[in-house]
Amino acid sequence: MKIRNHEPDTKVELQMTSMIDVVFLLLIFFILTFKIVELEGDFSIRMPLASTDAGQMDDSQLPIKLRLIANEQGQLTSILLNDNNLGTDFDQLRASILGIIGTDAGPVPAGEGPEVEIDTDYNLRYENVVNAITAVSGYKVDGQPVKLIEKIKFAPPRRE
Repeated sequence: MKIRNHEPDTKVELQMTSMIDVVFLLLIFFILTFKIVELEGDFSIRMPLASTDAGQMDDSQLPIKLRLIANEQGQLTSILLNDNNLGTDFDQLRASILGIIGTDAGPVPAGEGPEVEIDTDYNLRYENVVNAITAVSGYKVDGQPVKLIEKIKFAPPRRE
């Protein structure tokens, strides 16, 4: 094998023109083969069903108003469900919710169904709020959960 010796004064140069050509060809190739695909997905648009009484609103679409009133020490004094006084019994609250939404409605798709708006006094103890959420959200029968209301929202607390 013969090794050529370069003279020390000889300058070695790279041919940049051909490298630039290759880079531009690769760039053009990737630009031409790139496919822009529109995003596909589930758009959760709820359109109303056609009916003869289109101007009327169903009562189940309105939020159920739950008001928890407390005294100065933060203890629960009364529960108001749609302006009906239920005393301080959370079991009676659950029974009233069952009366409003019914028990034979069947499974409701997620995000649909009735909604409860909980309005509390500012100094109410959190344990009462948790008990109210437990009463309206469901109960267990033979270890199996029975869902009542899944949509719960809170009104700003009152400072009275």
